[in-house]
Amino acid sequence: MPPNPFTNVWQFLTATTGDYLKLGNWRFLVLALFWALLLAGIAIAFQNWRESPEQRSGRHLGIWLARTLIGCMWFQGMLWKLPLPVSDGLQYWTEQETTHAAFEFHRTFMKDVVLPNMRFFGPIVFLAELAFAASMMLGLAVRLVGVLAIAFALQLWLGFYSNPSEWPWTYMFLAMLMFLLAIESAGRSLGLDAWLRRQVPAVRDGKGLVGRFLHVAG
Repeated sequence: MPPNPFTNVWQFLTATTGDYLKLGNWRFLVLALFWALLLAGIAIAFQNWRESPEQRSGRHLGIWLARTLIGCMWFQGMLWKLPLPVSDGLQYWTEQETTHAAFEFHRTFMKDVVLPNMRFFGPIVFLAELAFAASMMLGLAVRLVGVLAIAFALQLWLGFYSNPSEWPWTYMFLAMLMFLLAIESAGRSLGLDAWLRRQVPAVRDGKGLVGRFLHVAG
């Protein structure tokens, strides 16, 4: 049976995609992490909706939905970075950047620095995408994480720029989506950023090291 969006979503939600199955029984732990983030994000949205009349709008609901779905996208993209430290997929696509990056210095950096040290860079890529997913799904520190995700997407844009099997605009579109979420402070729409600003004075007023950080990041 040809794949379709409905069967693909079901397979992702039940850990039966190819990327999940490669993990063996570990896939259930990863699936549990996904459901924990998703349900926590929904619970945070519900709490914001219940506590704050200002949060009860179609605009906030729409931003929350877009942010959550993009977080799910980052989580799904993270899966093929497993198993650690270096998955076959990550190794292959990193090799592609050594020949298809837009600029010579980029190709050289990927070839001489990144590729020989993939056991170091592989976990970093995995943790970065996990952080992007968690931030978007929970609505936490979305402005800061969004900026980091923009840089991440732009690296991919330039890294695969001349790859005939890739369309560079794909990564530019992803960068623009993250830009919009960052500039809109999307975590303040039914997210943890909104709840912290409302319930924690240090975050709302930007006082103290942690409060100032979360005030700026979200």
